[in-house]
Amino acid sequence: MGHDTETRPKPRSLRVTSFDVAAEAGVSQSTVSRALAGDPVVSEATRQRVAEAARKLNYFVDENAARLRTGRTGTLAVVVICRPGEDRKDLNPFHSALLASLCGAASLRGYETLVSFQDGPENFNGRYEEQRKADGLAVIGTTENYSAWDYFRQLGQANHTGKSMHWVCWGAPFDDVEWIRSDNHGGARLATRHLIEQGYRKIVCIGSETSPQRQFLERYEGYAEEMREHGLEPALAPIDKGLPREEQGRRAVQALIEAGTPFDALFAVCDPVALGALDALHAHGLAVPGTVGLVGFDGIRAGAYSSPPLTSIEPDFRAAGEMMVDKLLAAIAGDPHEQRRVPVKLLIRESSRRG
Repeated sequence: MGHDTETRPKPRSLRVTSFDVAAEAGVSQSTVSRALAGDPVVSEATRQRVAEAARKLNYFVDENAARLRTGRTGTLAVVVICRPGEDRKDLNPFHSALLASLCGAASLRGYETLVSFQDGPENFNGRYEEQRKADGLAVIGTTENYSAWDYFRQLGQANHTGKSMHWVCWGAPFDDVEWIRSDNHGGARLATRHLIEQGYRKIVCIGSETSPQRQFLERYEGYAEEMREHGLEPALAPIDKGLPREEQGRRAVQALIEAGTPFDALFAVCDPVALGALDALHAHGLAVPGTVGLVGFDGIRAGAYSSPPLTSIEPDFRAAGEMMVDKLLAAIAGDPHEQRRVPVKLLIRESSRRG
C-alpha cells in the first residue's frame, strides 16, 4: 500500500504561469507575453489561441510585473478643481458629467483612473508622475479658483527634475496650456440663431466679458456676432463675480427689470445661470416661453426637469472625455494631437418656443 502513494501524480502547482499557457497554446512563452500585451507582430489567430488558453487555465497577467518592465502605471490621474471650501455634493453638474465621461473613456482604453478633489494650497497635488502613481494628469473644474490653475500651470511647465508633466485640462483660464473646450463660439451662435428664428428680437446675453471663464467670453462673442449679422444690437447683462451661478442669473434679471431694459429673450452663458434667471422671471410674473424666451449652455440634466424644460446647447460629453484622454495619451507617447474643440448641439425644449 505504501507503493500506491509513490505512484500517485504529484499535485500541480496552484499558480499558473505564462509557460503553462504557452504549452496549452502550442507557442513559445515569449509569444504568450507579446500576444497578451497586444503586440501587433502577433497574428490575430495566434492572439486568439493564446487568449483562449489563458482563459482555460484561468491565467491573468501580472500587472505589477508588466508595469515594472514598461515603466508605466496603467493609471491616469484626474484632479477636479473646486471652489475653496465648496461642499463636494455642490459640484457643478457639468463637471460631474465630464468626470464620468473622462473616466469612462480611460477605462475603454485600458486605463484606471485616480480621482482627487482639490480646492486650496493645503491639498494641491499634481505630482502623480513623479510619485509613480499615474502616467499623466487630466485637470477639470471651476475656472474661478485661479490659485489652483496657477499651481498646475507652473507644475506643467517644468518639475524639479526639469521635465514637464504630461497633462490636459478643461476650464483653465490660460491659453498656453494643453486645453480642450466646447465649441463655445459656434454654440452661442446656434442658440442666438434659434431665438431669432423663433421671432425674438430683443435678445440679451447674461454673461461676462471679463470673467476668467474663457468660455463665457467666447459665448458672448458668438452671440454678439450672430445678433449683428441679423441687424440686431447685442446687449450684455453682466453677472456678479463670486456668487453661486443661480444667484448670478437671478440678480441679472432683477437688474434688467429695475433698469427698464427691454428684452424678450435671454441667452445665458451656462445652464445654472439660466435656471436662476428662470426663477427670477417666474417671480416677476413673466411667462416663459411667450413673454420671454430662454436658452442656456452646457446641457446639464437639471435643465430637462425645470419648468418649463430649458433649451440648451449641449456639448458631446462622450467626445469630450475621449478627446481629453486621447490628447493625454498622445502627449505621453510623444505624438501630436491637435483636436481641441468639442462639438455641440442645440437641445430644443419648451423655454424657447414661441407661438
